[in-house]
Amino acid sequence: MEIGSLKQLLRNTATTQLQFVERAKRSERYYSNQNDITLRNDGESKINNNGADKSKGALRRADYRVSSNFHQILVDQKADYLTSTPPSIDVGDKATNDTVQEVLGDDFAATLQELCVDASNAGIGWLHLWIDQDTSKLRYAAIPPEQILPLYAGDTDRTLLGICRRYAQIDPKTGKQFTCIEYWDDKTVTAYRTDRPNYEDLRELKRFTLYDVSTGQETGDPTSVLEHGLGEVPFIPFRNGKREKPDLPKYKGLIDVYDQVYNGFANDLADVQQVILVLTNYGGQELHEFMDQLQKDKAIKIDSIDPQDKSGVSTLTIDIPVEARQKLLDLTFDNIFVYGEGVNPKQLSTGTSLSGVAIKLLYGQLELKASTTEVWFRQAIARLVRMIMRWAKVPDADNRKIAQTWTRSLISNDTEQADIVAKLAEYTSKESVAKNNPLVEDWQAELKRQKKEADEAAKTKAEHPDPFAPFTTDQPGSKNEPGATVDDNGGKSPDKSQDGVGDE
Repeated sequence: MEIGSLKQLLRNTATTQLQFVERAKRSERYYSNQNDITLRNDGESKINNNGADKSKGALRRADYRVSSNFHQILVDQKADYLTSTPPSIDVGDKATNDTVQEVLGDDFAATLQELCVDASNAGIGWLHLWIDQDTSKLRYAAIPPEQILPLYAGDTDRTLLGICRRYAQIDPKTGKQFTCIEYWDDKTVTAYRTDRPNYEDLRELKRFTLYDVSTGQETGDPTSVLEHGLGEVPFIPFRNGKREKPDLPKYKGLIDVYDQVYNGFANDLADVQQVILVLTNYGGQELHEFMDQLQKDKAIKIDSIDPQDKSGVSTLTIDIPVEARQKLLDLTFDNIFVYGEGVNPKQLSTGTSLSGVAIKLLYGQLELKASTTEVWFRQAIARLVRMIMRWAKVPDADNRKIAQTWTRSLISNDTEQADIVAKLAEYTSKESVAKNNPLVEDWQAELKRQKKEADEAAKTKAEHPDPFAPFTTDQPGSKNEPGATVDDNGGKSPDKSQDGVGDE
């Protein structure tokens, strides 16, 4: 893209991109337990017993600002439930499956979970692919959504035409920070640099070094343009639903209400210890004399002129509406998990044995939310697998059927599951029993172990037969002499007719 066109693009999208970044950063703040109530403390939860505004009165001194991490709990529930066990992928043949798994490697589950967290906070997560110049292998990583500005073919056609990525870099010569801008299309990536927020000084940045593959030597001066060799824009969106909206706005107001009521309650409990004594017609001049006399004599001297002059000591204290606040906190707590579509930990009663049906009901709303995200993640993973197959030059990569099997991670009642498996084992295949056994993690390995144990048992039985086992003619290796019969006790008896002895 020409520098002039890129400048115009960045300026035209500045407002919408700023709104997107602010929304994403707010979600990240709440995910880091830096709720709005902690803004006065730069995002840190603090307890201050003498920090309240003086306009609130002498009795109001405490200023507690402690945030609650509901957003992190809800996002992690969704990410763990959906992506802790990465989906198994099958493209139809073992060789290609092995190639795909080799590229995905051991980091696939962690990267997928990171993308789910990004999508929940920003509305969309981005996966970037590139070919490592040193190893020539295909690599991938999740990119912060705030850095990405996508260019689509249209509102309805979501074909990705290009990606503009912006991030901060440090100039090694001056030590100053500048903004690096990369524009990726289906063939190349071009690097730019700017030191101003209005992009007036936007210019090409020669940061790519070209090497000879055969010798490993540099082939010339650094350049600003590099062919990435993937044949398409190497960025894949992982959307949080069709509208690409973050999760936080659904329940942010409820979290703020909970924080305000909770911290107000805590402030009252701290301030209730502050008791002010009101002295009427005190017979003294200085307050320190009053305190000394109170501690020493446990009595107060009062100058009373008339019984009706109300001389004496009274106190000022704070009345705390405990019951009303407790009800509001409980109601708000429950509503956060209702509108956040999560699993309320209060319902997972400690020490209670929940049936499988009850557990599924508790996970009902979380399952609905996860299923919506899965629909769009399936689309993204299918594109990822096709990119891997095209890079590996697999024939018919664009038309291959890609099967994905997603497995949820949830609490289960192992005792109930084991009882069901035991009752149905006689009428169910060994494969189904192994798959549903709560003690088995890898059902294929379990079947192999069972076969190995059965073969070993058969071999041992053949080598060391039971001497007390009843003898039968159909046993392998049994040899009956001609003219002999087997009696009821398993022994042989001679045939009387052959000995010339017959019945009279």
